[in-house]
Amino acid sequence: MGLLDNQTQEQYYGGSEHGGYQFTSLQNIIDQFIIAYVGEEKIISKARKPEVVFHAQRAMQEFSFDTFKSVKSVEIDVPNTLTVTLPQDYVNYVRLSWVDDVGVFHTINPSRITGNPTSPKQSGSIGNENFEDSSPDDGNIDLNANSTSWDRFKANSQNVNIVDYFQYDEDHLYNANEGGRYGLDPEHANINGTYYIDENKGMIHFSSHLSGRKIVLEYISDGLGTDAEMKVHKFAEEAMYKQIAYAILSTRANTPEYIVQRYKKDAFASKRVAKLRLSNIKLPEIIAVMRGKSKQIKH
Repeated sequence: MGLLDNQTQEQYYGGSEHGGYQFTSLQNIIDQFIIAYVGEEKIISKARKPEVVFHAQRAMQEFSFDTFKSVKSVEIDVPNTLTVTLPQDYVNYVRLSWVDDVGVFHTINPSRITGNPTSPKQSGSIGNENFEDSSPDDGNIDLNANSTSWDRFKANSQNVNIVDYFQYDEDHLYNANEGGRYGLDPEHANINGTYYIDENKGMIHFSSHLSGRKIVLEYISDGLGTDAEMKVHKFAEEAMYKQIAYAILSTRANTPEYIVQRYKKDAFASKRVAKLRLSNIKLPEIIAVMRGKSKQIKH
């Protein structure tokens, strides 16, 4: 049953969920797959619904990574602790930016010059260390404690992107570049700040001068959030059916190999078609962007 079958135009324009007709829910995908693909004289004679649900959710995850428009964005305030918890459905980041007074995004670069390693307590001399328990319950490593590296990094009030901060010509981090430096390192040529993502603890650490700023995190989701979030674009609906069918047939012991290979090819081809349909390439927009590429860059 489609959206138009149980909703009038007045209800649609008067409500808050607009544009939903382009999607169908994952539950509808599961129900319609069982109706169309499972039963007597069909390619899958018998399949339990939990099995179909499992493969449908796996297909949803895989499609979210490279087929669906699965990039989400959240707006967060950086607290005084300079740490923010990653979203629940976070898989990987796309971009982090801070928002200025007129709403323009300023891209923040990731930092490769710091981290937050675990810090076990040590005693004894070098070459004969003895590890003491840092917590009576958690063993000799406290995974929730901040490292000295991170404490020093967030306590620094200077802009780590300023070239003089690295003390290139002294016995410091980049002393090996003495006499061979012809300008600012492009990696650090950004005054917008830096961040470090601690994957083990699920936290984003920001440099000190980003405290109090409004941050926008754009990230990739696996698509398995709430029921409202688990939806499939209609351009990819057929690809979902083919992927579920292939996944089920490939796990059956008595399925002929030629059947498995046939549905493997069908799944691959339908996924490729879905990518093309969802690519949303508009020639006038490309032309407008490429016109700016013809400007001469002066050095």
